[in-house]
Amino acid sequence: MTVRSTFDEALPAERQRAPRLGRRAWLAVAVAATCVAAPLTAGATPSSGTADAPGPVNAAARAAAPAAACTTNAALGRPATASSTEGPFGPAMAVDGDPGTRWSSEPADPQWIRVDLGSVQDLCRVELSWETAYGKDFRIEASDDGTTWRTLKTVTDGTGGSQGFDVAGAGRYVRITGTERGTGYGYSLWELKVLTDDGGSTPGDPIPGGGDLGPNVHVFGPDTPVNQVQAAVDEVYDQQESDQFGDGRHQFLFEPGTYPVHVNAGFHTSIAGLGADPDDVNITGGVWADAEWFEGNATQNFWRSVENLAVTPTGGDMRWAVSQAAPMRRVHVKGNLMLHSSRYGWASGGYIADSVIDGEVRAWTQQQWYTRDSTLTGGWAGTLWNMTFSGVENAPPTSFPEPAVTTLDTTGTIREKPYLYLDGEDYAVFVPSAREGTRGATWDGGTTSGTSVPLDDFYVARPGDSAERINQALDQGLHLLLTPGIYETDQTIEVDRAGTVVLGLGYATIVPTAGQTAMRVGDVDGVRVAGVLFDAGAAESPSMLTVGTEGSTADHADDPVSLHDVFVRVGGAHVGRVDQAIVVNADDTIIDHIWSWRGDHGEGIGWDVNTARNGLVVNGDDVSGYGLFVEHYQEYNTLWNGERGRTIFYQNELPYDPPNQAAWNHDGVRGWAAYKVADHVTQHEAWGLGSYCVFTSDASITSDNGFEVPRTPGVRMHSLLTVSLGGVGTYEHVINGVGPRAEGTETIPAKVVSYP
Repeated sequence: MTVRSTFDEALPAERQRAPRLGRRAWLAVAVAATCVAAPLTAGATPSSGTADAPGPVNAAARAAAPAAACTTNAALGRPATASSTEGPFGPAMAVDGDPGTRWSSEPADPQWIRVDLGSVQDLCRVELSWETAYGKDFRIEASDDGTTWRTLKTVTDGTGGSQGFDVAGAGRYVRITGTERGTGYGYSLWELKVLTDDGGSTPGDPIPGGGDLGPNVHVFGPDTPVNQVQAAVDEVYDQQESDQFGDGRHQFLFEPGTYPVHVNAGFHTSIAGLGADPDDVNITGGVWADAEWFEGNATQNFWRSVENLAVTPTGGDMRWAVSQAAPMRRVHVKGNLMLHSSRYGWASGGYIADSVIDGEVRAWTQQQWYTRDSTLTGGWAGTLWNMTFSGVENAPPTSFPEPAVTTLDTTGTIREKPYLYLDGEDYAVFVPSAREGTRGATWDGGTTSGTSVPLDDFYVARPGDSAERINQALDQGLHLLLTPGIYETDQTIEVDRAGTVVLGLGYATIVPTAGQTAMRVGDVDGVRVAGVLFDAGAAESPSMLTVGTEGSTADHADDPVSLHDVFVRVGGAHVGRVDQAIVVNADDTIIDHIWSWRGDHGEGIGWDVNTARNGLVVNGDDVSGYGLFVEHYQEYNTLWNGERGRTIFYQNELPYDPPNQAAWNHDGVRGWAAYKVADHVTQHEAWGLGSYCVFTSDASITSDNGFEVPRTPGVRMHSLLTVSLGGVGTYEHVINGVGPRAEGTETIPAKVVSYP
């Protein structure tokens, strides 16, 4: 989202457990001595590859180990797929350990069989037991993500029978690709064994959990001199105020206490309290997000957050003038909350959850906003295009289309985001429980239900850590804490253990450099991924984040996977490319606030430059989305294939840059809908959805529909709107040929109250 066309509106006159070293005293000395530049936490974790904590042994070294060590068959019983199957001889029969069962392909070239080892492993040998129908020419290949393949061995003039090949490499997936058959039949394998080292070599000591949070986590205690705290936050803000696509990443953490300071939030900056409850930390000056750097226009105030503290603002007003990827969670505002800039410039969407605002919320120039499970004691003032509330005490009642307010009494199935806090004098991560039929803040008048996980149970990652080391830590059973910074990775980060928590601080950013999926979550229960920014690399990735296994029907209703403040960027900082940014295959997944953004400004921007097909694809059933921001993708921005999906609040802009109408058509339809529910879906429901267009390359471009859904009674859509920004482009209809045209320089939304 970038600069908006405007229209006139009357405005009011006001406008770890780390080693205990007497931590608080130590911190005060550290802050006074180093201000921003040095780490402000106790303890230390040895860096990757040091003598204290050796890094993973390299694959070539493992391959060179004595052959006796290469005996573990990692393929045994693992999931297997194939290019084709003949009769009842499926690929699983080649990895079942039974020499009397086999996989057989159709009689054609090429063909392949693939096995998923479950995690990236160092490979030392592949053994094949062919039936009469064997492969004459074939390749043994490995992949970290199932998409990008490396050849480990090429075989020509093979003779079939039992064959074994020593290999050197690593991968999660191993594939045998046959390019020429040895007979007129297909390919047929009794057994495929993929051998890994069983410990004959020395893989290194276990990776320790816990440790130092790094130089970009700034921790303050109540004894830290106020002038030192103020100097630290001011120095970071000076760096980050307008550095929209820079490398700076920062996390401010306040121990329980009172702080008479003014904390301004710039780009890639997170502000949080370390108390068990928000009221344990009170910022009595203020926490601010304004837009002076952009002359009062807050439509680019992205990537900043405030969490788990109270604010008693000087003068009575807290200002949080933000747009996408700028959540406010577990905050107690002891005053009014202004969601517009001090100059009343435009702002374009935000998110509040699990919070209490004592005064009035004023949203005069905010175009859309989602507030969830909170209390607005002083009410809400100001409505433009799409204000949506669920489970909010004292929210305004539904009045869509005028004013455009949509309110649900409760939210549904939800889980709050995990957060770092002090458990006594030790760091821990609190992991809230899933809840049903929610209303109000979890901590207001009670205690948030959940589990405390000590920091010792987390691998505390630092920029420069490889995906290989992170995966080793995850395989070891540790959770993952990503400290602020940029993580360039050449392998997929694999999260395969049920209940794993992945928590990013200070907009920790993962950049895939080898065209791989950046992170994959297995089809397991209870994984939480929170506070992570994925920044696409120049080599096209299949996805940035994939949750679950394609085609799976496993039930996770009792302990769903949940995503919280997960953000994707494709272009802007650099050239980025991805096919489908976020893919959710796992049933029952909770999507709690995302911004999936194909860039419209910055570096590496262009129709043929930062290519990306879809921003969010949901294949799983019973998936719930709360606060979905998906923008500028080149086909369907959101494609929902699963049954019984449920969305509360959706915000979208179509791509700015289709070169002309001919380049942005499909199947006789002009344009691509912002939100598409697949034709086969029979049950789906959504509330509070908006899509906007501004076709800067060709203002004559038309989108036939902002939204497309099956015409069936089980699919119900509520409070929909489309907006032509300044008349730069047109929506013919809002949904399925229904609703007025959105066009014209007055920027008046076209609305549909409900469909059908």
